Amino acid sequence: MTDRLYYEDAYLTEFEAQVLEVRPEEGGWAVRLDRSAFYPTSGGQPYDTGELGGRRILDVYVDASGEVWHRLDGELSAGQKVAGRIDWPRRFDHMQQHAGEHMLAGAVHRLLGGRTIGLHCGADISSIDVDMPEGRTRIDEEEIRMLEDEVNDEIQRDVPIRCWFPGEEELKALPLRKAPSVTSHVRVVAIGEKEYCACGGTHPSSSGQIGLMKVVDVRPSKGKMRMFFLCGKRAYGDYRARMKASDRAAALLSAAVDELPQAVERTLEKLKLAEAEIARVRREAALARIDELMQSARPMGGCKLIKAHLGEADMETLKQMAGKMIEQSGVVVLLAARGEKAENLLFARSPDAPGVMGKLMSESARAHGGKGGGRPDFAQGSAMDPAVLDTAEGLLRAQMG
Repeated sequence: MTDRLYYEDAYLTEFEAQVLEVRPEEGGWAVRLDRSAFYPTSGGQPYDTGELGGRRILDVYVDASGEVWHRLDGELSAGQKVAGRIDWPRRFDHMQQHAGEHMLAGAVHRLLGGRTIGLHCGADISSIDVDMPEGRTRIDEEEIRMLEDEVNDEIQRDVPIRCWFPGEEELKALPLRKAPSVTSHVRVVAIGEKEYCACGGTHPSSSGQIGLMKVVDVRPSKGKMRMFFLCGKRAYGDYRARMKASDRAAALLSAAVDELPQAVERTLEKLKLAEAEIARVRREAALARIDELMQSARPMGGCKLIKAHLGEADMETLKQMAGKMIEQSGVVVLLAARGEKAENLLFARSPDAPGVMGKLMSESARAHGGKGGGRPDFAQGSAMDPAVLDTAEGLLRAQMG
């Protein structure tokens, strides 16, 4: 069995080992060593990267028998002595995230009664899934602040982090947050006096090295609560990015950063008023064209056809225009206008005019990547192409025979 050197020293970045076995594997070669400092993917923590015998590490994993395998981008030889070098920035980042996760999970358990059931340490952000009392899937801002304060107080105290394999009697006496997932060779991580948990991951030697923990999102996930968080340099990087964005936004709005919410609210209110005014002007301009459109109506099958694209107009404007036009006898109206994401469509006819507008809308809109429907005399919908009006005219002529 491979001697896992990171159990004794998570800060070990270089080591020597002997290759015990080599086998081809998709995308490279798999190597088993007599000893290794590379952490294999497990417990929600990703594998270490780096170099082994001059070859690049592509993956590190544990097989069904518990052996550690290193997938490389080149071949080594069984019996060969090799040197390994850990990608330290990646390792230390994972150490910060994993230890911060323990502290956050412990705080959730102590303060809110939540039980952590999963960890995912991603490339940019980490998350834990929590089974909360009474099936809760969210917590409020005050509870998030309470958790952050609890964890960051312990980080600032720089409490010791100890990782070891206790004996059977010692293990029974430890106040573990949850039962171990294995029954033998149990490794425990203790962070100060508040957090004890079985874990095989890598961690710093004291909480101060985590630097900072920040919860960035909490949302429901598969009936549980998922908490997204950042630790260490990730948290600092997030703070830097948010500060840059807020400074830029404040400059654009000629406001101080702490006045941003009010400045944004004022700007949105002005925008809302401006959009309402633009919509009013467009509606009036469109309605003013009714007489012009009526005069341009073309005879078709004993009725008068009005087919027009109105530029930009909302559906309410199309309804008002069509409603006015079909007050006259024998009128069929096919209208389109640019909407936010597609062409708005409104088909209507006078009570004595031919055509089934709902069916006409459904068939013509569908032919141009849209949808719609309605009554025999009045229908609305949308399509991705203004050529839908030509299609609708052709279908209408077919309906009329």
